[in-house]
Amino acid sequence: MNAVKIALQVLLVISSLFLTLLILMHKGKGGGLSDMFGGGMSSSLGGSTVAERNLDRFTIAVAVVWFAAVVGLGLLERFVAA
Repeated sequence: MNAVKIALQVLLVISSLFLTLLILMHKGKGGGLSDMFGGGMSSSLGGSTVAERNLDRFTIAVAVVWFAAVVGLGLLERFVAA
């Protein structure tokens, strides 16, 4: 069980870093912190591009992996006596 715990911890760290990167790549929608740093200057042309939709899909997929790693680690801690 120790190998599973280590694998989940590594997966959690990697997915956390990748999720942070993906979130920072998103375009600001306005009205938030992105306006404070100059993100509100861009104009929206309406609709999202294919790249933005794919970025959304990748972000959701990585978030699901991150969530599964967190739940898996929690279940291991709860039910496996170390």
